[in-house]
Amino acid sequence: MLKERMQEYAELVNKALDSYIIVEEKAEKKLLEAMKYSLEAGGKRIRPMLVLEGCRLFRKDFEKALPFACALEMVHTFSLIHDDLPAIDNDDLRRGKPTNHKVFGESTAILAGDGLLDFAYTVIAKELQNLEDIERKIKAFEIFSTCTFQMIQGEFVDISLEGKQIRSEELYHMHDYKTAALLKAALTMGAVLGGASSEEIEQLEEYAEKIGLAFQIKDDILSFTGDEKTLGKPIGNDKERGKNTFVTVLGLEKAKKILEETVQNALKILSKFTDIDTVFLKELAVFIKERNF
Repeated sequence: MLKERMQEYAELVNKALDSYIIVEEKAEKKLLEAMKYSLEAGGKRIRPMLVLEGCRLFRKDFEKALPFACALEMVHTFSLIHDDLPAIDNDDLRRGKPTNHKVFGESTAILAGDGLLDFAYTVIAKELQNLEDIERKIKAFEIFSTCTFQMIQGEFVDISLEGKQIRSEELYHMHDYKTAALLKAALTMGAVLGGASSEEIEQLEEYAEKIGLAFQIKDDILSFTGDEKTLGKPIGNDKERGKNTFVTVLGLEKAKKILEETVQNALKILSKFTDIDTVFLKELAVFIKERNF
């Protein structure tokens, strides 16, 4: 199921994203090209997929969550553009392609990230004009806004702690905000839009927190042991820059152990659901643990 549904979701999201930003012959053409360049550079689309799946669990017309899914992917892409800048991670490759600032220049890359962040709010604002399910939409928007600021805070903590010895509690807090926040928001936004109960939303949020953590741990492991060509970005940079990751702080073997435990805990949470089909979410948790890109 996982491969087929991921492809289904990716096609829906990619088609929708392509329709949002139209590059025209006008003064700001280069800015729009820069925004579109990173937005359409590929990627796993895990976050918008989780929005759609969260909605699909509770209603058949899950496509209604697509604008929220696309808005979250815009925020994620904004964060990647800014992460790659010389002032932060100074990376030359992202998803196997030159990073935004390498193609369009630093000033345009900064504005392209800003533009995607702002455009994400515009997309949701348009959805709020339709009063159908308005309470659910407002709640989803609140989740969206909260996670966006948490992600920015997490990035700040990451930068401020570079080169410093930190406690494991600080490491978990940093990545709960920097990485897990958007993944938690994705699934809970979808569930809210789908009409899930408070208890169901809470359990899904707990699951998403686990896979968000697992996603980051696996990223840290791949940054240490992965293949640059497969990953589409440089490896080994974390250690050189003195960044605090699960590998640099806890060691490779412990990171692998925590990854396994975290995924198993996520699967245990899903076992509490008896009335909805969680096969996709189960397979996704395993995919996150076993992926090589």
